[in-house]
Amino acid sequence: METTIAGREIHVNEEGYLTDFSQWDKEIGEQLAQKEGITLTPKHWEVIDYIQDKFKKDEPLSIRGIKNSGVINIKDFYSLFPAGPLKKATLIAGIPKPKSCI
Repeated sequence: METTIAGREIHVNEEGYLTDFSQWDKEIGEQLAQKEGITLTPKHWEVIDYIQDKFKKDEPLSIRGIKNSGVINIKDFYSLFPAGPLKKATLIAGIPKPKSCI
């Protein structure tokens, strides 16, 4: 299905996750974050970059992986992306919901 984000038609699934990562850019990320009630800071972007890097390398994502990433501690991760941090962070990063969140 399609939705309009940042004035463009973007392919998403029924949960709002992008189905085509090539459509993602920082403007899309900002809009997705706003929909989630999150104002992105440099630390958010650092986490998003880490998550996208893992996705591009086809490496699985999990809360444990974030905790051990050296990018952010788990308490701050929950603070930056409240109420389902891995789900929200991956949605904003434009990648599929991790299998660990299903």
